[in-house]
Amino acid sequence: MFIGTTSDVRLATKLHPKIKKFFEFVATHNFEELPLGKIAIDGDNVFVMNLSIDGIEADKQPLEMHRNYIDIHVVLDGVEHIGWRPIERVSSYSQLYKVDDDCALSMDRPDFYVTLHTGDFCIVFPEDPHAPAISNGKIRKLIGKVKI
Repeated sequence: MFIGTTSDVRLATKLHPKIKKFFEFVATHNFEELPLGKIAIDGDNVFVMNLSIDGIEADKQPLEMHRNYIDIHVVLDGVEHIGWRPIERVSSYSQLYKVDDDCALSMDRPDFYVTLHTGDFCIVFPEDPHAPAISNGKIRKLIGKVKI
């Protein structure tokens, strides 16, 4: 897991070559003017989900685990809490891994939460079970997907 602000993404772009492509796209586009939903940056290698969502209660949000994509959660407006738990401590699954979704789910509780405000981002790798979108209000956000 890597946490930062969109005003300084220099270290984040060194984590994986395709992450730089994502942040360059974010820096040069106004997402209020773009449609909600999936926007391709580099086909299925790098894309972004432009979202406006209602937050979810912490005890109702499962941990997500991916195998093929890095997630980059960027808060455009609002406050989002993202739970995290080490993968070796995930003890049960509510959904086994599905190739089509690149996702497995667990209702195990996170060990801790990070809080993201407008302009903050969180990068989670396949080894990072995470519970995003936890909030008691609306969240305007992006989820970048970077294929590894």
